[in-house]
Amino acid sequence: MTAAQVTLLGVRHHGPGSARAVAAALAALQPDVVLVEGPPEADELTALAAEKDMVPPVALLAHVSDDPARAAFWPFAEFSPEWVALRHAAAAGVPVRFIDLPAGQSLALGRRGAESDADPDAESDAESDAESDPGSETGSDSGATFGADGASEEQEEGSGVPGGTSGPAPAPVDPIAELAAAAGHPDPEAWWEDVIEHRAPGDDPLAPFAALAEAMAVLREHHPVERRDEIREAAMRQQIRAARRAGHRTIAVVCGAWHVPALAVMPTVAHDRALLAELPKKLRTELTWVPWTHRRLSQHTGYGAGIDSPGWYHHLYTTPEQPIARWMTKVAELLRAEDHPVSSAHVIEAIRLADALAVMRGRPLPGLTETLDAVRAVMCDGSDIALALVHERLVVGDALGEVPDGAPAVPLQRDLTRLQRALRLKPEATSRELVLDLRKDLDAERSRLLHRLRLLGLHWGRPVRDSVQSTGTFRETWRLEWEPEYSVRLVEAGQWGTTVLGAATGKAVSDAATAELTALTELAEHCLLAALPDALPEVMRRLADRAALDTDAGHLATALPALVRTLRYGDVRATDTSALTAVAVGLAERLCVALPAACTGLDADGASARRTEIDAVHQAIALLADTAIGERWAGTLAALAAREPHGGPATGVPGLLRGRAVRLLLDDGRIDTAEAGRRLGLVLSIASGPLDAAGWVEGLVSGGGAMLLHDPALLGLLDTWLCGVPAETFTDLLPILRRTFSSLETGVRHTIGSRVAAGPLNTSVLEKGPDAELDAERADATTPVLALLLGVRRPVIPRQSDRRAG
Repeated sequence: MTAAQVTLLGVRHHGPGSARAVAAALAALQPDVVLVEGPPEADELTALAAEKDMVPPVALLAHVSDDPARAAFWPFAEFSPEWVALRHAAAAGVPVRFIDLPAGQSLALGRRGAESDADPDAESDAESDAESDPGSETGSDSGATFGADGASEEQEEGSGVPGGTSGPAPAPVDPIAELAAAAGHPDPEAWWEDVIEHRAPGDDPLAPFAALAEAMAVLREHHPVERRDEIREAAMRQQIRAARRAGHRTIAVVCGAWHVPALAVMPTVAHDRALLAELPKKLRTELTWVPWTHRRLSQHTGYGAGIDSPGWYHHLYTTPEQPIARWMTKVAELLRAEDHPVSSAHVIEAIRLADALAVMRGRPLPGLTETLDAVRAVMCDGSDIALALVHERLVVGDALGEVPDGAPAVPLQRDLTRLQRALRLKPEATSRELVLDLRKDLDAERSRLLHRLRLLGLHWGRPVRDSVQSTGTFRETWRLEWEPEYSVRLVEAGQWGTTVLGAATGKAVSDAATAELTALTELAEHCLLAALPDALPEVMRRLADRAALDTDAGHLATALPALVRTLRYGDVRATDTSALTAVAVGLAERLCVALPAACTGLDADGASARRTEIDAVHQAIALLADTAIGERWAGTLAALAAREPHGGPATGVPGLLRGRAVRLLLDDGRIDTAEAGRRLGLVLSIASGPLDAAGWVEGLVSGGGAMLLHDPALLGLLDTWLCGVPAETFTDLLPILRRTFSSLETGVRHTIGSRVAAGPLNTSVLEKGPDAELDAERADATTPVLALLLGVRRPVIPRQSDRRAG
């Protein structure tokens, strides 16, 4: 019987040149089985790659069945050689198998060099072959590639690539950098582009694989191989043996080029079994296809793939003819859409400049560097801002893949997909703004869905401030951006329910059992916004219990505004908030009792934080619209304003809070400006310390200084006090004064400055008072201007001296 021919096609993961070469090699070989580096548990999912609804970039997702947070992804782009192999096998009707370590064992390995949930004595689940190894494969055409990238795309959230089981990990090898250095090229990526990515397949499609196979073998001789790689390669060899035993005669293996030398000449079966015996017990996992994005491919951490320019690679792979000219056309189209003046002449000149730069730099074709340099100089007028737009939209790109409905999915994922279609909310990788009018049924349902997902930890939509500053509660503005990691979050959230509504309800009830008062108020707000009627009673019960036991005024002051804020949604959302109102009133009553004591003896930072809380509570009580509570709150503010530190700072309320209480009473009409002026005069007297007085002024003035313009007496008192502050104390007051007056409106500051600069005019107003005699001569000076404004004939006004003479 003819020996099986095994052809090793080493690739660089996500390399368009490797992808083209693999396509040409597979077309020439016509293998009867294709083996691809990846988790074997995904073999049943390979058929989905042929469906028209499967649009890359996509990724294989594997997660531990009873711990979905432990997950790994294997990304595939249209320009990934492994994806090309999957498509070829589907089109040719030949089987395709994944041959890397099982995902269950990769996840059990955990971080590099450490095991998690591992049983060192457990038997490996890798195939145990009873037959002896037939020896090295004399009929194998070894090759190594173009992509000398030996790193697997498996990554666990928050960790590196799953590690080996023993010994310190050697320093990672960058094969591309090593080969570029050997070629005398300082830039590994530029060298790779010149040698591989811009190269078209020649007459012998296997030649480049064989040429670089020797280079990989030399590199492995001079660099230690990680134990993890040795174990993975043992698993790959076992899968190749299994394909030969299954009767396949022409076997194509698509794997990272770094592994090719280890697969070309096989050791004995016993050797590989010994390596695989070091693996921990395989965890039970579930796998599926999920959408991926070019942006995630560009990330070097987390679930990324470390491809700096996936959009550029996609263009090179899908546009083999005149790639530079067509790229420049895309750039021009993008810049024109952003109102940049780019003409056809710009495109032509940019192409010429890119070609010229490539010649000057000794490159066969313009690479990404030359292309971007030409775009910056010709189309962006040297602006890095416009070039950053090109990099974000085209070099990286915002493509989001799609998976068919037949892909395995948890029930929660299917319910979300149904809701997305029903509500016409398509997931997109690009960030976009969505404005909702809650008076409309469709927009109200969209809002509820986004709030429920936020409760589950899926921040697909994030609330933003309304760009038009709408004050109505019927309007919401969201920023939507779908991230691939949400697929894992959906699996995790499946423990709470099989629908979005059910899962959000279960999550809210569970969180309420352990949440503190502040968190409970936020949770109650989320339940109202997300319309969770089954969760709200339990949350309200927990909230009432916590509120009755919590004696911390800070917690009460933080919780009350959140509770009252949720009441504003009752009218638009038709939500029953009567229970919430009762809890809010109870919180307000207890806060009125606890606040004065909680404001005593605070330092500067504590007083500033407490002032923010008092402002928020004041607004909340105004929205609560309860007359009795309003009167009680006014009494609390009056008590705060009167608690002066007669026995030192620790015995009274800081000046910042006393001044703020006076300002809130003044704004509510509880006191008039005369009373405020009287209290200001007392504070600015010699009996008060300068720092305490400055804090009092800050509390009074912050939030609006128009009162100083309308009441010259207040401004005069403040001016007189500042002029009398000793020089050594004035320096200490400067930060407080600067902070106070910098918060005022620009026009108010200018007017106050001009009035103070007038000096005698301000003083004269204070001395003469409202009953002072009118200065007729100054009044006459305004008559011509008034006549012009009113459009009347200018009257003849006798001069003051003429009046006296008459």
